[in-house]
Amino acid sequence: MKKTILFFLALLPLLAFTAAHKFYVSATDIEYNEKQKSLQIISHVFTDDMEKLLQARYSDKLALVKGDEHPGADAYIQKYFKDKFRVSVNGKDRSINYIGKEYDKDQLLVYLEIEVVEPIKKIRVENGILTDLFPEQKNVVKVEQQGEIKSLLLMRDNLSGTINFSN
Repeated sequence: MKKTILFFLALLPLLAFTAAHKFYVSATDIEYNEKQKSLQIISHVFTDDMEKLLQARYSDKLALVKGDEHPGADAYIQKYFKDKFRVSVNGKDRSINYIGKEYDKDQLLVYLEIEVVEPIKKIRVENGILTDLFPEQKNVVKVEQQGEIKSLLLMRDNLSGTINFSN
């Protein structure tokens, strides 16, 4: 019995450290829709991280809680993504349309679209989402075209990357 208690007492600090540690990561999926000639983008971020960032940047009263959401939440999210997320396709900077967002458990899914896009030969993505508040933030970007999938890992000291596709 004594050994069991000592074991748990020794393990307790490790468990406390693990529970307190937080990972700062987002995942963005970009898919080329050949039929619509568009890029369909879904960015997955933790809701609480986005809420903290929007409060720090725009309004400390801003809440991203389903059912008790700040009335300007969509406008603030759209503004922030316009400032921190950019895409160029085949050497041309592209305009990104904010479609909307939805909550999925502890995540915020942000839907974006780029219309009238030719097949991708080269795509450059700049993703600075959450890096201005969380220095250890990592943003994974996955790009898919005609079943071919390539990815980037972007972070504060490397906000952009380029992927080449063979067409």
